[in-house]
Amino acid sequence: MSGIPFDKLFRLDGRVALVTGAAGYLGRSISTVLAEAGAHVVLNGRSRDKVARLADALKERGLRASVAVFDVTDAQESVTVLRSLESEYGRLDVLINNAYQGRTGTVETATAADFNAAYDLTVTAAFRLIQTARPLLEKAARLNPAGSAVINIASMYGTVSPDPALYGDSGMNNPPFYGAAKSGLIQLTRYLACHLASSKIRVNSISPGPFPPREIVARNPDFYKGLCRRNPMGRIGDPDELRGPVLLLASDAGSYITGINLPVDGGWTAW
Repeated sequence: MSGIPFDKLFRLDGRVALVTGAAGYLGRSISTVLAEAGAHVVLNGRSRDKVARLADALKERGLRASVAVFDVTDAQESVTVLRSLESEYGRLDVLINNAYQGRTGTVETATAADFNAAYDLTVTAAFRLIQTARPLLEKAARLNPAGSAVINIASMYGTVSPDPALYGDSGMNNPPFYGAAKSGLIQLTRYLACHLASSKIRVNSISPGPFPPREIVARNPDFYKGLCRRNPMGRIGDPDELRGPVLLLASDAGSYITGINLPVDGGWTAW
């Protein structure tokens, strides 16, 4: 594909994006960059107050955003929302599966129910949204030079194990079901990339590295220092550092990229 002017490569003007977990710690930066690039961003979450505040903040800047409050693990709610998007916009150019809710845990404390819940939210719900949104993604793909885009937010712990010595007695232990579910999401990404490429739907995943929320950093200074020492770049990530990778994969700039898992981890998984 050629001929797209450089100043249009990273633009999303006139396009529609759905972000799940949009008002979360990482979701907020993801949603904001899509809106800044010109997309109308549909903000999903289970808390109307949180997503409404984000939508208002974006609209105050002259950006385009709306709210879709639903639980992505609820099949009927997901279908209802996708139908409303079809009725209102007739297309979906970008789908970002970012929703996650879980708890810390260890080998001793993790339960089968934890694994089921993590997989249902991370893998099953993401697949169902992609499957349900496929007609809308295909419509958008026919209108965009680079097709449409699905981005699954995975994790570095989908490819490597947490170091138990790093977590110590911080209480912040990354649980066994989290990485197992994120690993499943990475493999789902590869599978769908191969099976949807003929429809011009690009499917990629991004694996953030250490991005602990600020309150955790403030509450656990030793844990924070350990994360920094473990990372080749010597620091943790800021959510805004996901903006560039997300925009690359969502826009025409990523026209020949599908099926990848992009680590954004300061080199963590390069050790």
